[in-house]
Amino acid sequence: MRLKDFEQTLPPSQRWENLTLANDFLFGKIMRDREFCTEMIRRILPNIDIGHIEFTQPQKSVKYSLDTRGVRFDVYAKSDNRKIFDCEVQTSDKKDLPRRTRAYHAVLGLETLKTDTLKKSGTYNGMLDAFVIFICTFDPFKLGRHFYSFCNICSEDNNLKLNDGAVTIFLNARGKVDDINGELKAFLDFMLGRKSDDPFIRRLDERLKEAKQNSEWRRNYMLLLTREDEKFYEGVTVGEKRGRSEAFNAAIDFMKSRGMTNEQINDFRASVLRTSEEE
Repeated sequence: MRLKDFEQTLPPSQRWENLTLANDFLFGKIMRDREFCTEMIRRILPNIDIGHIEFTQPQKSVKYSLDTRGVRFDVYAKSDNRKIFDCEVQTSDKKDLPRRTRAYHAVLGLETLKTDTLKKSGTYNGMLDAFVIFICTFDPFKLGRHFYSFCNICSEDNNLKLNDGAVTIFLNARGKVDDINGELKAFLDFMLGRKSDDPFIRRLDERLKEAKQNSEWRRNYMLLLTREDEKFYEGVTVGEKRGRSEAFNAAIDFMKSRGMTNEQINDFRASVLRTSEEE
């Protein structure tokens, strides 16, 4: 199938011209610009000296051995004052974000073990402060907040902090509580496709429009989706042949996350059952 024809099969929200900054592919492309990445992190962490962002790397993949599962950071950034940041966008609630952040912190910790700062200090105090930030288009904890932050504290005395340098933050773009400043609110609104008179948001909007004119990025985005679909259908077929109902259920969940209608899902279910009967 040609990429142009494949694109027409996508739900409107996943077509290139309709994508918002909440799409992880475009998010990574745009946030590789240090100016945008720095301002985004500054708005998320206004009370922390984030220093000068030395570099950003989108879609950074880390895997330490062939028999372990790796992780891929949407945006990996490092500052000049011993801080590293992993910024992720999440549009579907897979109910695994808390444990996923645990994995990301583990990888960031291993990454800091390779830094010159740690080597020079001679102790683990040379490890970099690590911030794992999830920017969600849903409320992961159902409390209506825009901002949820976590650090390790003593269960017996909540005034005692471990101070291990690990911080986890979940942002909810659809929050209802008045718990953030106007700058961060404008950014979260933009993640949902809402415009603003905020100067930074206007620059982001212009950059997003420019990105959508990039034919190479558009082609790469479509190629990524076709590869995902190939793996998806291959997995469903194999799973059904082996009688693995969980594979079939995962396929249905995937289709729902892609915004497909009940009619499309029912057609897919019927086609898989027909294929199974024929085999």
